[in-house]
Amino acid sequence: MIANASLHAWFAIFGVAALAVMGEVLTAGAMRRIGDLDDIRAVSGLPGAIKAVLSSPMFVIGALAMALNFFMMLYALSLADVSLVAPATASLTYIGNAIAAKLFLRENVDRRRWLAAVFVVIGVALLAH
Repeated sequence: MIANASLHAWFAIFGVAALAVMGEVLTAGAMRRIGDLDDIRAVSGLPGAIKAVLSSPMFVIGALAMALNFFMMLYALSLADVSLVAPATASLTYIGNAIAAKLFLRENVDRRRWLAAVFVVIGVALLAH
């Protein structure tokens, strides 16, 4: 029974990280497409800037993923201690963001960031035991 509870907790932790990465990458991609909000606000005012953001399906889906992330975090915290959930989700989110930034946003993720991600993986492995 304990192994099953632990498995559920780790699924929830991975769910939190996946939703966080999805939300962050989608909102970052949307904001790149939308452009500088100061420029939009200068032309269309604050309502125009708000409309530009809220009319982006990519932004809306990213925001929904972040909202689901919050509730998944609550679920994870109901299954495991915060001393495990918080660092594990933060670490996995960091790794996921580096990979997603490289693959989807075409960001230059340098060697130092990959090395940091390796150390994060080691840290998550230590947390798991």
